[in-house]
Amino acid sequence: MIFIDDALAQDAAAGAMSGTSMFVMIGIFFLIMYFMIIRPQNKRVKEHRALVDALQKGDEVSVSGGLMGRITHIGQTSVRLEIADGVEVRVRKDSVNNVLPKGSLAKSD
Repeated sequence: MIFIDDALAQDAAAGAMSGTSMFVMIGIFFLIMYFMIIRPQNKRVKEHRALVDALQKGDEVSVSGGLMGRITHIGQTSVRLEIADGVEVRVRKDSVNNVLPKGSLAKSD
């Protein structure tokens, strides 16, 4: 009977130790997630916001739908793109993926 009581006391002490190590492991996991997922995503969001804020009339851009055009008008939430002579479309500013080098639209097919 004495051996059983000693064994139960040892299990209780081991359980308390594993709870502390569980919190340490969760903390380490969160740090790994932060540096591998959350931080790079925030960096990409900042870069895209800076790109959208720097748009100017006359810039040649491509949008997420695959259209490429020259900006003719910039609104508060949208831009108008000239995709062909006399053909303009309006797209959301957030859909602009990147600014193309000047003259790249004249070279395309």
